[in-house]
Amino acid sequence: MLDLRRRQFITLLGGAAAWPLAARAQQPAMPVVGFLGLGSPGGTALRVSGFLKGLREIGFVEGQNVAIEYRWSQGQFDRLPALAADLVRHQVAAILAIGPPSVRALKAQTTAIPIVFAMGEDPVKEGLVVSLNRPGGNVTGVSYFSNLLFAKRLQLLHECVSAAAVLALLVNPKNPNAEPDARETQAAADALGHQLQVLTASTEHDLETAFDAMVQRHIGGLIVGVDPLFVDRPERLPALAARNGVPVIFDRRELPATGGLMSYGTDTADAYRHCGNYVGRILKGEKPTDLPVLQSTKFEFVINLKTAKALGITFPPGVLAIADEVIE
Repeated sequence: MLDLRRRQFITLLGGAAAWPLAARAQQPAMPVVGFLGLGSPGGTALRVSGFLKGLREIGFVEGQNVAIEYRWSQGQFDRLPALAADLVRHQVAAILAIGPPSVRALKAQTTAIPIVFAMGEDPVKEGLVVSLNRPGGNVTGVSYFSNLLFAKRLQLLHECVSAAAVLALLVNPKNPNAEPDARETQAAADALGHQLQVLTASTEHDLETAFDAMVQRHIGGLIVGVDPLFVDRPERLPALAARNGVPVIFDRRELPATGGLMSYGTDTADAYRHCGNYVGRILKGEKPTDLPVLQSTKFEFVINLKTAKALGITFPPGVLAIADEVIE
């Protein structure tokens, strides 16, 4: 009789120990979100932070109730198809895609997984959505105009080096944006009476060559294009500009913060926050086709007075007055 009671007690104890395991087995699996980036984690840190903030605002915290699979092309556009296919194989619940090349790579792999993009281009002109209000299909996101602001950047550079006869634009010829960016900047240079030379760089060594060419050609200022090669190393280009005495305007605030002269562009951390909101809403059941493409309207102009002094540049009062941040 004693052995019988002991066996019953052990059976009950074993069942009790199994209850938490059974309860955990009944809990829904943690959703997984894909992240397909054009550059590297270091060059995109502020943007990733904005994205995670947006997710938190909707109730999703990485590592607690959502997992994120990051994939980085390191600026190598030919890697995007394989990275996109890998994310699709993971059967992620939604994917954040950076830039039109990432979106196209994903669209070639899936019409079912929701894709939320972050890009500086016009997604309608890029053929990625039907319209801003009704994007259609499995794609929506945020356009933050970065690639549409070259005329404004040239105008700001002109205000600081108005006597310069020749200015330059630096682009990566492997980036699909290189040609349209050059056209827009050329039109702005013509309107202001500047000659414009387009310089190219697709490797680290090319950057050295480009700055050597600027010195040899007596180029008075540089507009840097939008490309992972130029921003994934936030100290590299400011250092080259300082060494060669070239005034440069960038598209991201990270560059003046590390010694660049100035930047003008969208507050991309805020744009990525909106992307996080959209991904969170999709995880809660909303569909991309019902979420209109958002257009970021929060811009920022950052200047570095210490760098200006080293270059012998005095910012006109009107330029100083419109700066959102002045680094001293």
